[in-house]
Parts: sequence; C-alpha cells; structure tokens
Amino acid sequence: MYDAILLVSFGGPEKPDDVLPFLENVLRGKPVPRERLLEVAEHYQHFGGRSPINDQNRALIAALETELRAHGISLPVYWGNRNWHPLLADTLSRMKSDGVQRALGFFTSAYSSYSGCRQYREDIAAAQRLVGEGAPQVDKIRAFYNHPGFIEAVTSHAAEALAQVPTEHRSSARLLFTAHSIPMTMAATSRYVEQLEEASRLVAEALAHPNHRLAYQSRSGSPSQPWLAPDILEVIEEEHSCGAKDLVLVPIGFVSDHIEIVFDLDTQARERCRELGVSYQRARTAGTHPRFVSMIRELIVERITASPFRPALGCYGPSHDVCPVDCCPAPGMPSVTGPNR
Repeated sequence: MYDAILLVSFGGPEKPDDVLPFLENVLRGKPVPRERLLEVAEHYQHFGGRSPINDQNRALIAALETELRAHGISLPVYWGNRNWHPLLADTLSRMKSDGVQRALGFFTSAYSSYSGCRQYREDIAAAQRLVGEGAPQVDKIRAFYNHPGFIEAVTSHAAEALAQVPTEHRSSARLLFTAHSIPMTMAATSRYVEQLEEASRLVAEALAHPNHRLAYQSRSGSPSQPWLAPDILEVIEEEHSCGAKDLVLVPIGFVSDHIEIVFDLDTQARERCRELGVSYQRARTAGTHPRFVSMIRELIVERITASPFRPALGCYGPSHDVCPVDCCPAPGMPSVTGPNR
C-alpha cells in the first residue's frame, strides 16, 4: 500500500540570515505585531541564528531508518517542513521524481489541534497542488499522545530529571508539564487540552508522583487575544510563593529540544528559578529515545498491515487514522460536531 515514509515537521533557520525569512513564513497571515517577530528573532540570535530542530530531525530520521532496517521494513524516509528547507513542496517533487506514489506521513506533533494537525495536512495539500499531477498521496499516521511508546519515553526522561533532585526532597518536588500555548479559539475546536492533561496524568502515574500540574509556554499572538494559560513563568512564581523548593519541568507538548525549549525553558525559566532560589531541573523531550523510535515503527506497521492491534493508554483509546472533514478546524471555522470530537 505504501512506498515511502514522510516525516513532516515545523522547520527552523540554519543560519542568521534565515531567521527573519523563516519567521515571516511562520507568521504570514497571523495578527502578530512586528515587534513580537523581532523579539522572537532575537531568541534565535542567542544561539547563533540556528535552530536545533533540523539537526534533531536528522537524528530522528537516522534512528528511524536503522529501526526500520532492523525489522525488515524497506521504506525510504523523506523529510519535509512547513516553514523552512527542506520545504514540503520540494520534498514531494523529489518523491515524485523517485517514483513514490503513496506515503505515510509522521507529524512531529503528538496532539490534535489546528496548528498541530490540520494545518500540516493543508500544507501538504498546497504542496501537492504545486507539484501537480503525479504528486504523491500522503496519509497521516494517527495522533500518538497516549501511545505507550511516547508515554514511556517521556516518563524515562522525566525520571532522569527527577533523579537529579536530592533524595530527601524528591517526593515534594513539583512536576511542571509544559506545552505550547495556542489561542483559546483554536483550543475550543480540538481536543488539545484534554489530550495534554491525559498525557501528563499518564506520565505522573507512571512515576508514582502525584505532585504535578500543566502549564503553557511560547505564546506569540497579540496581547489582546486570549491564549491558553497559565504561563510557565507565572507558575514558577506561584509555586515559589507556595513554598516549592524543587521544580522539574517536563516539556510534554514537544518531541524535540528545539528553540522553544532551550530559550523559553533552559534560558528564561531557569533564570526565573535562579532569581527565586528554586531548584530547576528539565526533562529531555522524547527525541531519539529508543522507545519513541520504536513507537514510530509500530505506528507504521499497524498501517501497512492494517493491524487491528492499536495500543493506547488511558481512557480515550487510539486516535482515528483518517481525520474527519470537520476535525480541528481553524479558529473562526465552525466544527460540525462540536469542539471535542
């Protein structure tokens, strides 16, 4: 049924001259003030104008190729980004030239929302139109926020971070799960918050550590537009005011340690903890954890074999393979069946 895998990701600049064009791609058509764009551009310049995300995707692709070969799966892995090179249209054009007709798409987003799912599908459709007749069909792999492989990888890295807290303080340490904030209007048309809360609960239960909460980070919209809260910096201050001495941040909303982790958490949040005299530990994201890589292979296998075995933890079960036409609409677009499909 399938003759390739397509890893679909966000993209990021590779050098200083890329930063502004990249951010203009990201924010095109969105009501984000120019000063906010320049502020975010400065975040990238702290790290030489290069985002870690592309190298991390290269590492994930290499690990996945090894995993597939080890299990006798001979499907090439391609890579296309929404906002920077390799762009989806260029990748689909290359796939067409290579004779690829139908691919399985793995999105580097574990959750359902317009920006985390439907917009990627729209970007693929736009790229297919650019490529024209013969552009490969791309079928999305299901959302994996509650897949055992994802939860086990996050739990493993959270346990490593928790182990850095002195033994006598460990049980009272506060686990702060973080995810990218999105506009409230976008959250209302998806299961984003519900899925994040469930994934956080599953990891906390696996760690037997009930002392946890969910916070948000990296908002980029107009100050007048409501976004998901509370912000992680506000939560750090609240936890400190309640007597917390040890905080362990778990960026469960992300799958790699890209700029929004190394700046928003390892720079800003760490500095806020230092100012308050609070201990800061940060768990790594799933990245190339062996269980995360094997999860991708398992998701591929369940599609290429039409396997009825579709593992999922918790109470919601596995996500759908084919997104309904009204799934995760853009803000302002009505959902035919309500906000929590």
